[in-house]
Amino acid sequence: MNFMDHIDKAILRALQNDASLSQRELADKVGLSQNACWRRLTILRANGVILGETLRLSHEAVGLGVTVFVMVRTRFHSHDWLSQFREAVLSIPHIVDFHRLAGDYDYMLKIVAKDMNAFDGIYQTLISKVELDTVTSYLSMEAIANNRDMPV
Repeated sequence: MNFMDHIDKAILRALQNDASLSQRELADKVGLSQNACWRRLTILRANGVILGETLRLSHEAVGLGVTVFVMVRTRFHSHDWLSQFREAVLSIPHIVDFHRLAGDYDYMLKIVAKDMNAFDGIYQTLISKVELDTVTSYLSMEAIANNRDMPV
């Protein structure tokens, strides 16, 4: 957003690195008083720059060691079909990212699972809920960069 200055960006970088910082720690890190820092955070939240605060989890540590990118092509593009597809995808918690694309495929899903058998169950659940034309799955061998901070 154009209204952000270097201090706002420093706040965002610090919080992306560690969202558990106290207001005092954050203010010290960016060189502001606690009140000034709080005002800036309030504005960043009000303007939709900060959408919430979450934790990043280790997939392996929580038993989700398999990541699969699923590319979907469909011949259906009606509003009703799209609503059904969105509802189906969003009802499956193992689908952690969902994008509509331009190009050879229409959608990309990022699925995390315990193992390939679990992934197959997730896949079977998805295709039982909505008709798809072409589905191609790519198994991630290694996450070289995953959930990187936004470059602000």
